[in-house]
Formats: sequence, structure tokens, C-alpha cells
Amino acid sequence: MQIPFFKYEATGNDFVIIDNRKKEYSFSIDQIKKICDRKFGIGADGLMLIEPHPYLDFNLIYYNSDGTSSLCGNGSRAAVALASALHMLKSKTQFNAYDGAHEATLLADRTVRLKMNNVLTAQSMPTGTFINTGSPHFIQVVQDVERFPIIEVGKRIRYSKDFGPDGTNVNFIQLLPNNSIFVRTYERGVEDETLSCGTGVTASALAAYMEGYRSPVKIKTLGGELSVEFTANSDGSFTNIYLIGPARKVFEGVYEL
Repeated sequence: MQIPFFKYEATGNDFVIIDNRKKEYSFSIDQIKKICDRKFGIGADGLMLIEPHPYLDFNLIYYNSDGTSSLCGNGSRAAVALASALHMLKSKTQFNAYDGAHEATLLADRTVRLKMNNVLTAQSMPTGTFINTGSPHFIQVVQDVERFPIIEVGKRIRYSKDFGPDGTNVNFIQLLPNNSIFVRTYERGVEDETLSCGTGVTASALAAYMEGYRSPVKIKTLGGELSVEFTANSDGSFTNIYLIGPARKVFEGVYEL
């Protein structure tokens, strides 16, 4: 079976995206793993399908490289960029994702401003903070994130019994001057460090607020720079959350499955 695809990256998070508006394709877990495999497939952190929606611009189906599903913030930004290239939208869009409807704006410099869903609580834990931004994240502040053993510690926390059978993503953040932070992520579903994670940097920005930072928080990742805007409310919730950063096409092709 020949499958046309697009490869996009959003601050180093890379995705295979398929225009499935005609509902021609569906994939098993093994097929998803094969497509995302970096030696035997196209290679990606995740696979996305853009599909029709009854009243929104499109429905976004997202799979991690292991075949599991979740919200992907960077993937959503990449999908918006592709939807624009496919003339499905102009500068603004409403689409459905894993955790419900989202709005996004494509800015003049091809930056995508994605509205995330509200966060009702941020749970303080003995060694960090747990926040669900459409995907679960445990955030820990460290002194030197560049030298920190991300994979070793991240894997241990990800599979900790504290987070149940599904586990959690893990973000390590270093607090920097000028209302900025450096974030590295061990990503559940990829089971490795990724160069960036949209839901993770969003959760990290909210955790930084609890350390005295204010909106917008500037974020450095191994894959590039983003920013997160939000409103912090007196009841501990966060609303008007926006994940802002670049997304671009790397290449397109046809994959033989």
C-alpha cells in the first residue's frame, strides 16, 4: 500500500502527517510503530491523521510512536501548519484533538499560537509538581538541566507506581533569568528524550508560575524556543493558555507499507 505523507517538525518534535480527509487509511499498532521507526520506517516521534469533522475544520488523530494516543501540543501546531498549506484554513482554525476542541492562529512568521484547554489543578508532590495539560506531566526543578541524567531519572519516574499503570511524562526544568526556563523531557509513548514536548513545556510554564514566574514564560528546549501565555486564577486553576512556537515542513513523500 502506497501512502502519501508529510514530515513536519515543531521545535525538534517530528511527525509523520497523513491527509486522511477521504478516510482511506487506518493503521494497526504494529504499522504505526513501523512508520515511526527511524531505521525501518520514515522516522518520527508520532503519527498524525487529519480527518474530517462534522462542524470544525478538521479532526486530528494522534499516535505516539508506540501506538498509544494522547494530546500532542507540538503535533497540533504542526497539523495546523499543514492544514494551512492544504488550504483548509486561512489564519485561524478550530479543530478537534484528543482532549477536545482547540483554537489556533497561524501568525505571519509561520508561528502557530495554539490555545490549550484549561488546567483546573496543579498538584504539589514531595519532589515536584504534577499537571495534566491534555497529557500527564511530572515537573521537577533541577540546577543544571544540561548535565542532568534525563533518561535514567525520567524512566524511573515515568514508571513509578505513584502515576498508576499509564505512567506519566517527565519534565526537568532549570529556572533562568528574565522569566525564562530551560526544559528537557522524557516522553511517555516515545520512551526516550525528545527535543521538545508541547504539552510538557506548557505544564513546565505553569509549574514555573508556582516558583514566582509570570506569563508569558519564555522556554528554551533542545529543539528551539517557545513561549507560553496563561491566566492564573485565585482558585489555583489556569485559563487562556496558549502554546506559541514555530512549525515547518521538512519533506513529503510516498511510503510503501
